[in-house]
Amino acid sequence: MPVITLPNVRLHVQELNPEGPETIIMIHGMFSNLAVYYFNIAPMLAAHYRVVLFDMKGHGMSEKVRTGYDLTSMTDDLSDLMDTLGIGSAHLAGYSYGGLVALKMATRFPGRVGKLAVIEGPDPSEQETLAIIDTYSKEFLIHYIENFADTTRLLAGKRQLEKNHRMYEFLFNETSIRSDMESEKTFFDDPSVAAIPHETLLIYGEMSNCVPSGHTLAAKLRNARLVLAPGDHNVPVQQPEIIGKQLTEFFRRPLTEVDGNGFEKFIVDNR
Repeated sequence: MPVITLPNVRLHVQELNPEGPETIIMIHGMFSNLAVYYFNIAPMLAAHYRVVLFDMKGHGMSEKVRTGYDLTSMTDDLSDLMDTLGIGSAHLAGYSYGGLVALKMATRFPGRVGKLAVIEGPDPSEQETLAIIDTYSKEFLIHYIENFADTTRLLAGKRQLEKNHRMYEFLFNETSIRSDMESEKTFFDDPSVAAIPHETLLIYGEMSNCVPSGHTLAAKLRNARLVLAPGDHNVPVQQPEIIGKQLTEFFRRPLTEVDGNGFEKFIVDNR
């Protein structure tokens, strides 16, 4: 699907299995793009669902804009995107800052959200949050290139790496992205977050600095389960099959087994 025009921005959108009976919208993190899901995780979900991916404003092939990277503006974009695509309600899966966008969507437009999956959603009040978000997409691109098997894809990966460097320059030097993100420091303390009723899956890398954020959300949300998977903040890149399996099982049926500490640890089953 091409870049589509919304009331306030033009966004690049891709769809898999557009005839699927239910829709999952996947939201990437800051300084990344929809490719974090497109090649591995999204196709697994598309076996059962319509999957909608989009590049957030200023990212990937979407319009480069200088303001509006706060959670309210981001959820305005998502709501407008759903309207344009004729989606009344959808399940949401968000990674890193995209996980916060998914949570904000549930607080502002609860009737438009089915289940929620938050992958490595960072606590905005933590000083290291910006540093984590700054680094993970660089690792993603390096991993993306190194794991392609043929020359054509390798060259495409190198071109994407250069595009990403230009994106970083634009976002850091010409936009309000840092101040907008810093303005969300109290988001986890907002009473509307604790009031989210939606069934929520929280996935964090067991070696990630964001694990405390996962425990914080698990304690706040009334209907949430926390899963620890092998890896760190880059777990969707490191373990796409595990993440895809977790998301598929969550969206298809509720998770039921929780340990005495209130969270479950993912165990790879090779049977």
